[in-house]
Amino acid sequence: MTSNAHSTEQSQSTPTIFVMYGATGDLSRRLVSPAFFELARLGRLPQQWRLIGSSRGEKTHEEFREFIREALEEFGPQPADGPWDDFAEHLLFASGGFTEDDPGQLLDVLAEAREALGGDAELVHYLAIPPGAFLDATKAFAAHGLAEGARVVYEKPYGTSLETFEELDAEVHRVFEESQVFRIDHFLAFEAQQDVIHARFANPWLASIWNREHVAQVQVDIAETLDVAQRASFYDATGAFLDMIVTHLFQMAATVAMEPPADLGPGALQAARDAALQDFRELDPAEVVLGQFEGYTDIDGVPDDSQTDTLAACRVWIDNDRWRGVPFLLRSGKKMTADEQRVTLVLKSPGGLHAGAEPATISFSLLEGGAIDVALTVRTPGVAGGLTQGTASLALSGLGEPALPYVHLIEHVLTGDRSLFTGVDGLRAAWTCIDRFSKNRPQIESYAPGTWGPASADALAEPGTWFLR
Repeated sequence: MTSNAHSTEQSQSTPTIFVMYGATGDLSRRLVSPAFFELARLGRLPQQWRLIGSSRGEKTHEEFREFIREALEEFGPQPADGPWDDFAEHLLFASGGFTEDDPGQLLDVLAEAREALGGDAELVHYLAIPPGAFLDATKAFAAHGLAEGARVVYEKPYGTSLETFEELDAEVHRVFEESQVFRIDHFLAFEAQQDVIHARFANPWLASIWNREHVAQVQVDIAETLDVAQRASFYDATGAFLDMIVTHLFQMAATVAMEPPADLGPGALQAARDAALQDFRELDPAEVVLGQFEGYTDIDGVPDDSQTDTLAACRVWIDNDRWRGVPFLLRSGKKMTADEQRVTLVLKSPGGLHAGAEPATISFSLLEGGAIDVALTVRTPGVAGGLTQGTASLALSGLGEPALPYVHLIEHVLTGDRSLFTGVDGLRAAWTCIDRFSKNRPQIESYAPGTWGPASADALAEPGTWFLR
């Protein structure tokens, strides 16, 4: 039996109370509650459990159950496709919010749940609340005696700068041990993101070229055709760089850059990513491009003089023996040419007999079930001959039934597996890396909707080009 199977069995035999703060918010409706129901459908929740929703709003248990049912009907999986009646009986609601001064109904509802489960249940706090409320919630856990022995899940971003990160983390470590803390970056739980790791280490030919001797560039691209109309007020206070680059794309780059871990256990993977992030060189503001799509300030909720970036691109350098001299190009934006999520290794161009040929690429699509595309230079068929480039694609979705990121994340919280979560040392390194840039941001450049952004973003890839162009 593997250690993971052992931990899963152990978690299923441990009574668990999962408290979701911000339970009536958008994150709960779209992602967390559906993931919980999917785990119930798969039979992967503990044998005895309760989910308590906590929010400032007033709801009865029955009203909360109906709220969750409506969320499932909108976002899936459908209640009819799983054990809805049994699932609903495990849902409770605590009105009145939860603060250091006033716990609302939570302590009473917790007592109700503990009585039902025998009083010795493990407690999991899930903060599906705005990041600005993390600090106060952490203080409230200590004030009401809800920290000892509990696990706590923080959504991203964990801080918005080096200073706010340090302030939050100091309070978190005053209240919790590091082993109790799970910091989410849901991109780490993408099926295809995990495939980057396993494809590299399970295939010696791929592992042998995963270094500066063979790789000219590493590109991480997350592009969206959508604008920000549904979350304009949040987005305008954040922007593409803080929302995507220093969080998701840094973690994805570290996943590519990390040294082989001692094993594939939870501690080793997280430590390997953290170590890679600590090798990131301080970001040079001259190697960052910030863009804003034309028409952004016409969106309701966006100030006419907004200087928020809707696109960010940068060149990151990693100072270690494996990657020294190889640029990691990161780009993410709204209203771009296509919806893409990709990690691409651009190999060095061949010399000698085939000098000038297109460089080979190994590209991992993170969309849907994922795919691996390998582009190679080959002889052009026919009498004339010559060279051309062909691409072989492996669709990973056909190899099994993929699970959504939050299904992975919640099960890992329940089993105590922190491999898909960000580490504190890596996050500190990420915020340190951008500290000089944060105090000296470049001017916002305009770009036309439906493009890949300003020309200066294209120039970051020179003398090469972006894989997506």
